[in-house]
Amino acid sequence: MKISREVHLRHILSHTSLPMTAELRYDSADPYAVRATFHTGTEETVEWVFARGLLAEGLHRPTGNGDVRLWPTQSSALATVSIVLSTPEGEALLEAPLRALESFLNQTNAAVPPGTEHRHFDLGAELARILAES
Repeated sequence: MKISREVHLRHILSHTSLPMTAELRYDSADPYAVRATFHTGTEETVEWVFARGLLAEGLHRPTGNGDVRLWPTQSSALATVSIVLSTPEGEALLEAPLRALESFLNQTNAAVPPGTEHRHFDLGAELARILAES
């Protein structure tokens, strides 16, 4: 099962913020991962892949210690989640509505309940794909 949702974000800069959209995608054939395609305002997009569990935990507490870090925040009256994406070239601070992320995760959890991912993961197919790429 494939799930997709567009989320409206804010890209937080030092003195301002810019609106941005991202498409979150989940595929039960890759049950541990969430893919996010960020639309930067030009035709260029940036794609990130991170653990569904990381996203779920970031709704409730600070999490992540690598390229993706998340924590719940409050932006005016709206509950949000701050997301930092880090690369060797720099970092981007994004702010997403908590409810939109919760809704997306609820859909993924209905498709593949947390803790049952191993039942949906085809290790043989994944190994064949990795070996074919080398």
